[in-house]
Amino acid sequence: MAMLDGQVALITGAAGDLGNEMAVHLAREGASLVLWDIKPEADAREHVERVKSVGAYTQSTRYQQIDVRDRAAVDAAIAGIPRLDVVCSNAGIVNAAPFLNVTQASWQEHLDINLTGCFNVCQSAARNMVEHRTPGRIILTSSWVADIPWLEIAPYSVSKAGVNMLTRAMARELAAYGIRVNAVAPGIVRAGLAGRQLVEEPQYAARVAKVIPLGEPGTPVEIAQAVVYLCSPATSYMTGTILLLDGGCSLFQFDS
Repeated sequence: MAMLDGQVALITGAAGDLGNEMAVHLAREGASLVLWDIKPEADAREHVERVKSVGAYTQSTRYQQIDVRDRAAVDAAIAGIPRLDVVCSNAGIVNAAPFLNVTQASWQEHLDINLTGCFNVCQSAARNMVEHRTPGRIILTSSWVADIPWLEIAPYSVSKAGVNMLTRAMARELAAYGIRVNAVAPGIVRAGLAGRQLVEEPQYAARVAKVIPLGEPGTPVEIAQAVVYLCSPATSYMTGTILLLDGGCSLFQFDS
């Protein structure tokens, strides 16, 4: 029997590199999947089919086009999930710009999606778990830059710092209901915006080459494995933890 047999997992941002890998790994552990993303279903078909190709229960995988900023849509969608055991609040954006060029609109968009979106999903999911007396797991996606400033992503860094405190605040209050709340904090991962920058921006790749003590950017698989770990019995006594997977970036490696 797989670790998550009979359990239902919701992943937001499931049509992105990290979210899709999380879904695949949870499916391999036996979970039934509910996948959310802002993309239309036609644009996410490849990601959905990838999830359906693994696991015992994945033919029942459901995809829903959900904007996590829309609280009414979030509540309605979660109300349609009879049982909810695992939530990966992973949807997010990052748009790079020097601080002096950050627009009000970009600042607000980062906070609305990365932080308020997490609040919407996590509060609605927690209410579902409390109502059904489910000792669930809520896992948020943070980042190493929540604590360490990185050039040209100030709005993203601030939003992820908020995610860290949201994780701890929820963990403190939801422990009484048996709900564990933790976060994964990836470092520089060869995926998403960082993946594109590594290919398209030589100056970014040169900067990255100097700051990772382990020498290489992370992978979506490594982050997904950490999510599985946070769903496992091995972490039954863990809540309020920000699990850092940054290859040592936060250790401040400088030129010798």
